[in-house]
Amino acid sequence: MDNSATSPSLSHYFANDPPSFFDEIPKSGATDPLTHNNFNGSFQAPDYFENPELEEDIRVSEDVRNFWLPPHTEPGIPPLLTLPGVLSPNDLSDPIRDAVALHLGEPELSQRHVLTVGDVTQDERGLRRLISAGCFRAAVNLTGRLLTIYGQGYGRAGQPAKHSPHSLQLWFTRLALLTKLGQYELLQSEAEPFGQLNSGDVYYDFYHEMYGGKKGSMACFSFRLLLAEIPMYTGSPKTAMDRLSELSALCNEIKNHFKSDQPSYEFWRKREVRVLHSIINCGILMRDYCLVDDIMKVLLAQPELSKEDKRFMFSAWGRIYLQIGDVFGAEHKFAEARRLKDMNATPDLRDLVDKGLIAVAQNDFFEAHNNFQKALNVDPTNTMLLNNMGVCLLYSGKLKDAIALFEKAINMNPQKSLNENLLINLSTLYELESSNSRNKKLNLLRLVNRFKPDLNISLDYCLKLQIFRFQRQIQNILLPSGNRSTKGSLQNSP
Repeated sequence: MDNSATSPSLSHYFANDPPSFFDEIPKSGATDPLTHNNFNGSFQAPDYFENPELEEDIRVSEDVRNFWLPPHTEPGIPPLLTLPGVLSPNDLSDPIRDAVALHLGEPELSQRHVLTVGDVTQDERGLRRLISAGCFRAAVNLTGRLLTIYGQGYGRAGQPAKHSPHSLQLWFTRLALLTKLGQYELLQSEAEPFGQLNSGDVYYDFYHEMYGGKKGSMACFSFRLLLAEIPMYTGSPKTAMDRLSELSALCNEIKNHFKSDQPSYEFWRKREVRVLHSIINCGILMRDYCLVDDIMKVLLAQPELSKEDKRFMFSAWGRIYLQIGDVFGAEHKFAEARRLKDMNATPDLRDLVDKGLIAVAQNDFFEAHNNFQKALNVDPTNTMLLNNMGVCLLYSGKLKDAIALFEKAINMNPQKSLNENLLINLSTLYELESSNSRNKKLNLLRLVNRFKPDLNISLDYCLKLQIFRFQRQIQNILLPSGNRSTKGSLQNSP
């Protein structure tokens, strides 16, 4: 039901480690992935920024947190250096503003009030503010300016520059934002110089005098995990699997190194679990479901798991089975999840969603809708449930009811409901309802303009505006410049 299940997840980026200037980002409503009810076939955080590191609650020393052996270098041989640089000479533009200017004109554009890179202080505080406001493209643009201060801005790729925990944190933030925004070509190019952070100059040991003999990695663990995952987004999941497997082995080795120190052991065990979640996502992309099964068994065998954690794992396993079409296997895993509940407990959100998904797989959309409705009574603001209910109504032959449900959801909470999946589905329903869907789509664009600072998917795809763009191009070709008008007949035609 939720088509984001087909793409790899970004687990816990922006929940930075070691402590950084992003620690002040509001985490109200933060959700641990092991209690997340919106699991949709891959280990995906419910919101990009609201997830603390899994190991954040375990207090360990900086030596334990940064424990990572630098590469061995032979005497007399110059060490390999990391030589990154911003590769885009221009700032990322605002695609919502561009679409509004093209389709709706200046009057509507005046209703767009979002932060730009020029509206905030040119420092970490400004970066925090942009990210908190959801202005991700503007945040990318600010990272480029801040990296210029470190001699790693545009035109500096391949040039030596000193690294610091702060400069590496800026790079991590920039690359994670590019991943979120789907800017994969730029992401791949800018990430390439970092490799797997194995060059000596990203370790404290390389700057012995500057850091008073401090040892270990200057780059946070989440940066290493992101670099390992990036090939999943650029069409090379096998490369990602190799990198993730190596990272998992290293985490296991470090974990066992601290076997006699329980807090440190647990800290690195949770890091290893994060990597295993990413391996599952990669296995799903590669359709290696035997590997996925093996990793799920490893995760469930952990003695540290609580009953509720195990219940989530079985539920997640069932949803993976549904993704590959194994309804019987999914029912079995969901039954295992239910057995871990108290005998007389009433069905909770997870149970109701699981039952709804099984009903969808069995083409019983009436029953699926009823279960999602009950789940919505438990969590009235859950847009995933509203999206699934709308699709159930559509497949039950109730197109107008599905449209009304989506429109009601948007009117009740436009900031949350104007997400990419719901926009795509509602635009599709408008097209099914009438060949004259243009005005309704443009009304959606007006709402996006007023309530959404950014989107992760292009508006041409979300609202299917390509045909309108083509019509405008034809209009500009056919009409003399003096006769062009925003009231031209082509603009108002279906």
